[in-house]
Amino acid sequence: MDDGGRGNVTKWQTLHVGQDGIPRELEDEIASEYALTVVLNGDEFSTLVCSPTHQEELVYGFLASEGAIRSISQVKKLTIDGDRGYAYVVLDGEPSIGRERSSKRFIGSCCGKGRQFYYHGDMLTARTIMTRMTVTDEQVWSLMAALQESSADFISTGGVHNAALCTPDELLAVRTDIGRHNALDKLYGYSMLRGVRMGDKLIAFSGRLSSEVVLKAAKMGCGLLLSKSAPTDLALKLADELGITCIGFIRGRKLSVYTHRERLIISHRLP
Repeated sequence: MDDGGRGNVTKWQTLHVGQDGIPRELEDEIASEYALTVVLNGDEFSTLVCSPTHQEELVYGFLASEGAIRSISQVKKLTIDGDRGYAYVVLDGEPSIGRERSSKRFIGSCCGKGRQFYYHGDMLTARTIMTRMTVTDEQVWSLMAALQESSADFISTGGVHNAALCTPDELLAVRTDIGRHNALDKLYGYSMLRGVRMGDKLIAFSGRLSSEVVLKAAKMGCGLLLSKSAPTDLALKLADELGITCIGFIRGRKLSVYTHRERLIISHRLP
């Protein structure tokens, strides 16, 4: 499994008061926060508030998620100045979708249904998922437990989100960030840079299943989303129409499947 190592944590001297009421001086571990400004073809495109690791993957995934690129071949050069907090991206031509189009509010329709896309870029880049892969409840519980156990940064700080690219049987890559969307964009960049086929993969996620999370999964081409947290109603409406299975509240031996439940195989049935 590619966990990328640690690097999202800073040491900080802290005065801690425990249940016994006695103050103690401790060296605490705090989640690192970093600002990375993406300069696209010479113009500032966006500033990402993120964790400082896997910046190249983050930039690729962010640009793809925003619709600025469709493939890594469009990027002629990517230079990251970590000291100053800049990522300089030179494209082979203009962005696939300009910032003014990707940020414009848009509600479109498809197949007679009113898909409520927030932005014009989402309408152009989110795709319906047709995967036939299935997963068992045992595999779901195992993957979520593995995600939680893999996150040393969360265990030590409690201040980050985690996302993992998985097969039904194992975690392939785990990415961590203070921003839940950044963690997913890092996975997107990881899959782009390595040419990972997404049709037979799942995403395990620590955060809430919002509409933005569902749209990122659709853009990546992933049809199964696992989370220990709750979904929103707009997320489920989009997931239902985009062919994405959403499984939430995965805690211990419990789970709730909300959309496209045909992909979940229940191995334990009541007598």
